[in-house]
Amino acid sequence: MTDTAPPPAFNEAPPDEAPFDEAQLRQAMHRVRTEVDKAVIGQAGTVTGLLVCLLSRGHVLLEGVPGVAKTLVVRSFARALGLDTKRVQFTPDLMPGDVTGSLVYDARTGEFEFRQGPVFTNILLADEINRTPPKTQAALLEAMEERQVSADGVSRDLPDPFLVAATQNPIEHEGTYSLPEAQLDRFLMKLVVGMPERDAEVTVLRLHASGFSPRELTGVEATVTAEEIRAAQDAAARVEVTDEVLGYVVDLARATRDSPSVLLGASPRASTGLLAAAKAWAWLNGSSAVTPDHVQTMLVPVWRHRLQLRPDAEMEGVSADAVLASVIQQTRVPI
Repeated sequence: MTDTAPPPAFNEAPPDEAPFDEAQLRQAMHRVRTEVDKAVIGQAGTVTGLLVCLLSRGHVLLEGVPGVAKTLVVRSFARALGLDTKRVQFTPDLMPGDVTGSLVYDARTGEFEFRQGPVFTNILLADEINRTPPKTQAALLEAMEERQVSADGVSRDLPDPFLVAATQNPIEHEGTYSLPEAQLDRFLMKLVVGMPERDAEVTVLRLHASGFSPRELTGVEATVTAEEIRAAQDAAARVEVTDEVLGYVVDLARATRDSPSVLLGASPRASTGLLAAAKAWAWLNGSSAVTPDHVQTMLVPVWRHRLQLRPDAEMEGVSADAVLASVIQQTRVPI
């Protein structure tokens, strides 16, 4: 009888599939930000938010007036990651099948076959998502939550990793539709892209004067692989969380529901999203466990789009960001 090697221990990686070193993975994620900075000036917070969403396996909504580089940020981010990306320009006449795909009759075989839509990619840039009616917006609900598309009774998995980065103009702008609450709730974060500071704007002009083309993105190179991204996502998910921090997240959520300015507060899904973002932020900063500081840092971008304010509060100029800032101040922090 020939000797056989003992089976690997439970949860032990095979010899040819050694786990990634977390320090190297973290450095690779930081290199992504460095690459994006070559094309995008003055939007470091937005790029960091995109990175946290990617590590949390979430989706991001970018809001800002036209011309503040919302689309450029996403395109540069995808280029630095080296992932497949597709862009959909949302318009009033866009149909759901134009996003997810549709059944097409093949005259040669006499059968219908599914033709994949642009959602079958790693990073989907949904440009100006609030310029299309809710019916087409809803086409993304299953893709964003279940990471699959169903057609003719068949569910088709989307690539991994998968991230939807949607841009929208402020709702006050002409020709826009409000995103339904169910659609907003699918986004892990809402990032507000503002005007750059004066020095940053001068740098932008200097970059364009030297021949930079935002359409070609010359100089932005891929710094990570899909395998490294998935390993980083797994590492971020393993960050420890104490019962005290879990209770702190719940207390914050309950405080939003009790706020006199809020009609609809943070849901349990909002709490799980905040926890995932806090774990990703803690991992990026080299922490082995989530602290209340990590939770507080992620609170506003993760919850600002999930609160529904009372009409009288909106008329008085109260904002969701202000409510959340007040909630942080008034909620006891675990020691």
